[in-house]
Amino acid sequence: MLPGRQYSPEDLLRLLWYRRWIVGIAVLLCMLAAGVASLQVKNLYRSETLILVIPQRVPESYVRSTVTTRIEDRLRSLSEQVRSRTQLEKVINDFNLYPELRQSRPMEEVVGVMNANITIDTVRDDAFRVSFVSPTPRTAMIVADRLAGMFIEESSRERVNQTDDTNSFLETQLQDARTRLVEHETKLADFRRRYSGELPTQLDANMKAIGNTQAEIQALNESIDRDRDRRMTLEKNASDALAGTPETSAGDGATQATKLVEQLEAARGELRALQLRLKPEHPDVIAKKRAVADLERRAQAEASADPAPAPPTKSAAADLLRQARARGYQTEIANLDRQIGQKETDISRLKKVAADYQKRIDSVPGHESELTALMRDYETLQKIYTNLLAKKEDSKISANLERQQVGEQFKMLDPARLPEQPYYPNRLRTTMIGLGVGLMLGLGIAGFLEYRDTTLRTEDEIVKMLILPVVAAIPIMVAVAERRRQRRNVVVMVAVSFLMAAGTMAGFLWRYGFLARLH
Repeated sequence: MLPGRQYSPEDLLRLLWYRRWIVGIAVLLCMLAAGVASLQVKNLYRSETLILVIPQRVPESYVRSTVTTRIEDRLRSLSEQVRSRTQLEKVINDFNLYPELRQSRPMEEVVGVMNANITIDTVRDDAFRVSFVSPTPRTAMIVADRLAGMFIEESSRERVNQTDDTNSFLETQLQDARTRLVEHETKLADFRRRYSGELPTQLDANMKAIGNTQAEIQALNESIDRDRDRRMTLEKNASDALAGTPETSAGDGATQATKLVEQLEAARGELRALQLRLKPEHPDVIAKKRAVADLERRAQAEASADPAPAPPTKSAAADLLRQARARGYQTEIANLDRQIGQKETDISRLKKVAADYQKRIDSVPGHESELTALMRDYETLQKIYTNLLAKKEDSKISANLERQQVGEQFKMLDPARLPEQPYYPNRLRTTMIGLGVGLMLGLGIAGFLEYRDTTLRTEDEIVKMLILPVVAAIPIMVAVAERRRQRRNVVVMVAVSFLMAAGTMAGFLWRYGFLARLH
């Protein structure tokens, strides 16, 4: 290239036309080389299947699933399981894959080759695609279908196993919580049995009981006071009756039976007066009833012992009546003494009962803290047991949900199909790449030749480079024979290029068609 030479777009086009054969031959050779190279590469076919994740068909508000992992995490775990050496080796043996490779390489490398031919892509949040690449279309289809089935089976098995593991874990925890709860209930029952009557929950009952006991003691004291007043009255009446009667007198004309009758009538009157003021179960009423019954028995006995007494005189009858009255008073005094003694015994007994209740009340603060600790631990254990029991039932329902195929499932949406076109190599793309490489190579050669060319082609270049005027320009004179030879060379080169391109295309079509029919 001459120094200072500048090229206009027209010059570049002229140079490209001048070097067209170099560029064309470079493009043609590179295209042929790329086509031949792509023909030497073995065809690979890819078959794929689309798997859809079907959500749980029972609403989550009714049954909560124990499998809560995301689809991405589950897919990653399932991919590791499906692509494990054990699973892939089984598939290789079942379908007799890579027979030539297995003869020359260990099984571990064969599994690695198959693993590289498996592709798992997430299409969206609820679907993913499983594909397999193989030299034969049918093998690619059946292996892709088998891999999809393995994903579905592993997913179902994993969900069932996960629910069973959760169920077993909750069962173990529930059994432990039940054992601790029973042990604590036993401790609580022993505590209540040991301190029966002294528990804080029985404080109100003890207070009411001691109040009732004190009320009974007060009522008995009041009754004793009334009995003592009555006794004093009877003692006075008895002394008055004895004071007005001579010791040798037998009465003022009244018989012993008459005295008993009068005493009986007086006792009955007192009983009626007591019944008007007191209840039938009152001790005074009961004592008076016993006195009346005793007087009735004595009167009957006296009547049967002296059926026909002699009519007494008026003085003797009066003495007898006073003596009878005195004896009646003494009998009633004796009855009152017995009643007072019985009531005093009841008061002593009730005081002991009240003291026992008071002892229980005094013991309540000492047991309250211990019972509070036991009840707090018991409520905590009971709450834990109740929660575990509810979770255990939910886990059991979730396990039944998975076993009945009602939970989340994988469904094959698009089954694997027999591929009609090879996945690799893409011969058209390879040829286009060869065309591009040839074009760049031809342009590079043309540029290099132009760089090495120092020919002066125009008058301007001569004037500019040599600084000499141009006297005359002699045109190129080509003979007829030379022109024919150039035309013949062009025709030959075009024919050869056409034949080479046609041969390459024919070979490509024949190989592709033959392999397609073979597979």
